[in-house]
Amino acid sequence: MKSRLQAYVQVTKPGIIMGNLISVAGGFLLAAKGNVDSTLMLTTMIGLSLVVASGCAINNCIDRDIDAKMQRTRNRVTVTGKLSVRAVMIYGISLGVIGFGMLAIFTNSLAVLFAAIGYLVYVGVYSLYMKRHSVYGTLVGSFSGAVPPVVGYCAVRGEMDAGAVILLLMFSLWQMPHSYAIAIFRFNDYAAANIPVLPVAEGITKAKLHIVLYIAVFALVSALLPLAGYTGIAFMAVTCATSLWWLAMALKGYRHGINLQSWARQVFGFSIVTITALSVTMALDFQSVVQTPLLSLVN
Repeated sequence: MKSRLQAYVQVTKPGIIMGNLISVAGGFLLAAKGNVDSTLMLTTMIGLSLVVASGCAINNCIDRDIDAKMQRTRNRVTVTGKLSVRAVMIYGISLGVIGFGMLAIFTNSLAVLFAAIGYLVYVGVYSLYMKRHSVYGTLVGSFSGAVPPVVGYCAVRGEMDAGAVILLLMFSLWQMPHSYAIAIFRFNDYAAANIPVLPVAEGITKAKLHIVLYIAVFALVSALLPLAGYTGIAFMAVTCATSLWWLAMALKGYRHGINLQSWARQVFGFSIVTITALSVTMALDFQSVVQTPLLSLVN
């Protein structure tokens, strides 16, 4: 029974859920500006976590054929048969129904809309087609990865303003070098599974250039939060320090004789440090600003 329970936990990809919890909390607290509704925050975080878990479980079912070809994923329960595809699908759908139900009851229509769009992009567009057929799969998938902080933000505000747009752009841009770094140090896995990520489809040299460019643009976009008055000087200091350090680390990829596997792991590792630091800082270093809604939905 313990082993089976562990399998059900594993299929939801707990690491991804934890990362999304941090970002949704950051977006929520940025929007709340110190006036925190603890019930709303808790239900938003739980509801979205269940939605993310649902998407990950169903993704495991969809990817079981390519997972079997990759060293990193060949022991997933949907590959080994420890859990049947039918059982995981039912489990994933159930988690999604509960998660979306919680968001619908406790948050607002805009938060639910963003959660639904992110879910459909990840499960439908990315997992079913783009990941397997296009080098732009990473770009499409980056949108779904950027949804959690926007859901947290909109759960409080009930409207989409410039702050929500900045969060969406910022987290989408962050996903790109993060994902390309993984694809470089897992190059053999992606090649074996014939997944057309940029390093495999168009070469590591081009992927290195894209990593540098995306980090540079990410640094500029993340600075818009304090420049627009949503956060203060502390956030500006943290985003400048982490983004520039991350950029310098990325540029080291052009050194002669560098171990690309080790370098890519460092870029990947620091990407997590960067986004965690920014999520925590924006939750604490919020500012009052007159917000003009770009999109507003009411229950």
